[in-house]
Amino acid sequence: MPPKQPTNWRLWTKVLVGGAAISVGGPLLTMRLTPTEDELRAKYNPDLRKKSIETREERQQEFDDFVTRLKEYSKSDKPIWIVVKEEEERRKRAVLDAAKVQRQEADARRDEMRREAGLAAK
Repeated sequence: MPPKQPTNWRLWTKVLVGGAAISVGGPLLTMRLTPTEDELRAKYNPDLRKKSIETREERQQEFDDFVTRLKEYSKSDKPIWIVVKEEEERRKRAVLDAAKVQRQEADARRDEMRREAGLAAK
């Protein structure tokens, strides 16, 4: 059995210090360099800034709805993409059913108007 090599403490110290600098310094640098939403908005031209401010609540509501749906989807045992696909199919079916009912109601009204027009003509 060959003799055991002595531990190179200087090398391990450099590795640990470098790893700590990268794992702590990287995210810290990213946080400092990333502009806030207000800083970004301050760089917009005035028209775009006004439009952005006007639609902010709508976008925030859409995001909140999206997150709420994701939370509901995650309660299922199935993968999220399958649950989303099933939900989309369910929504499409509901829209098609609503359109079918609306078409039937319109047909019924049209037939009723024809009957009334036919009675009035006699």
